[in-house]
Amino acid sequence: MNFKKPAEAIQPWLEEQRHWLHRHPELSFQEWETTKYIVAQLEAMDIPVTTFPDYPGCIGHLKGSKPGKTVMLRADIDALPTIENSGVEFSSENPGVMHACGHDCHATNLLGAARLLKAVESELCGNVELLFQSGEEDFTGSRYYVHNGYLDDVDFVYGMHVWPNIPSGTLDISDGKRMASCDNFVLTVHGVSAHGSQPHNGKDAIVAACSIIMNLQTLVSRMNDPLNPLVVTVGKITAGTQFNIITDTAVLEGTIRGYSRAIREQVKEEFHKLVRTTAESLGCTVDIEYRWLEDPISNDDHKVNAIARAAAAKLVGAENVRSLPAGLGSEDFGYLVNDRTGTRPVRNCAFGFVGCYDESCGAVWSIHSDKFKINESILHIGAAQYAQFAYDYLEEMAKEAAK
Repeated sequence: MNFKKPAEAIQPWLEEQRHWLHRHPELSFQEWETTKYIVAQLEAMDIPVTTFPDYPGCIGHLKGSKPGKTVMLRADIDALPTIENSGVEFSSENPGVMHACGHDCHATNLLGAARLLKAVESELCGNVELLFQSGEEDFTGSRYYVHNGYLDDVDFVYGMHVWPNIPSGTLDISDGKRMASCDNFVLTVHGVSAHGSQPHNGKDAIVAACSIIMNLQTLVSRMNDPLNPLVVTVGKITAGTQFNIITDTAVLEGTIRGYSRAIREQVKEEFHKLVRTTAESLGCTVDIEYRWLEDPISNDDHKVNAIARAAAAKLVGAENVRSLPAGLGSEDFGYLVNDRTGTRPVRNCAFGFVGCYDESCGAVWSIHSDKFKINESILHIGAAQYAQFAYDYLEEMAKEAAK
């Protein structure tokens, strides 16, 4: 089975889906209208759908006539609190909210895959679950589906993201590390206020905050193996009321990214020690809010990765199947395939990227930019890759079981 031509044939329909979704973006956990729209599209295809009274998102169900594994295809559906400046004719109609990360493309791709797979449902050697997921941008949206058992019978999970680091018309499904873990923190440093001319009467929260920032880098340079990727970033500082006042409060916000689960645990422990002792050494105290968020994503099942790459080659040609270097961006897809503590994999996964860089139409901006856009000619590629992978994976697993 090759989904290339069937996907190309529904390109106009895919553009219609994407235009509606792009015009009606909704923030994390508020995607109720988006969910209603997706459910209506799936039901129009005669695909049974599970919805949740207390949570946005939905899961479509395709059941093949032959026994086999169950594969889940996942797309996120939420948008960002961004004022759109992309210039497209179908710009956001919800002020201050924009699909600046391509989740409208992902949802469109999965709707397309649903249509393609429904047409061959009786040929499937197993089942396909279609997860339209809420709340990815909050880092925690996937947890609801895991905690409520909706992945208990899933054998493999496949996800994709449009990506401006590779050209339109290309696909990536590389082995190994794909996306990093993400843990965020907020530190509130408390000191004693005084006049700037009498520093001995105060405890400077800004000085303590700056010392914390500098000392945090030793987690990377001295605690961590230099061959192991690890980033500690303080991206926001809020402090001070006037130029000549020693402030009593400073707030730091930042993020920690890496791949090693063991180092992740160690960093959390050492982080708390370092922050507290640094603040105390300067006569200050500190409140620590540390959020354990997204798990790392790694394509470790090389056999299935090869199936995904072969599927991509059918659609775009082997020369357009790229190998994208690992990065330290994060995605809550990782929670779908790790246990609740993030310490051991409970099901295998593959995560790929759909190239969307295209100078011809100004699709040159990074994700989360208010100017982010794509060349919509790639929509059928994402839809076909979802469908091709699911079909080929189930077929290959059925062949193995029959041996």
